[in-house]
Amino acid sequence: MIKKIIVLLLLTSLFGCYEGYLSKDGGDLTQYLEPSKLKELVDAPDENIWIIDVRPSAVYEKGHIPTAKSFPSSEVLSRLDELPKDKSLIVYCETGGRAQAVIKMLEKEGYTKMMNWGGNTRWPYEFEK
Repeated sequence: MIKKIIVLLLLTSLFGCYEGYLSKDGGDLTQYLEPSKLKELVDAPDENIWIIDVRPSAVYEKGHIPTAKSFPSSEVLSRLDELPKDKSLIVYCETGGRAQAVIKMLEKEGYTKMMNWGGNTRWPYEFEK
């Protein structure tokens, strides 16, 4: 039993359970945490809310949540001029861990309106290519 708990804690620390993490002013984004609510946003986009995919470009091109913008985690800091601080950002990746790392980087740069949506495996609808 103790071994199972240790393995679970190790896996959690490696892959993260950051789904739903909110930055300082990201509270309004919680309404989009459920896939059905994010789908509503995808179907009726709000210019003030960006969905950000931080997976590598090649993976993004194979399939992503519709309307998501590609900002690979390795490029985010060099592309800050493309990410307005006045927009709300819903960030996702494969599992949520990379998205969390990007959110932490952006928080250091003064971004405050963000939510970690978690992993794209939560998206039960068709991906865009």
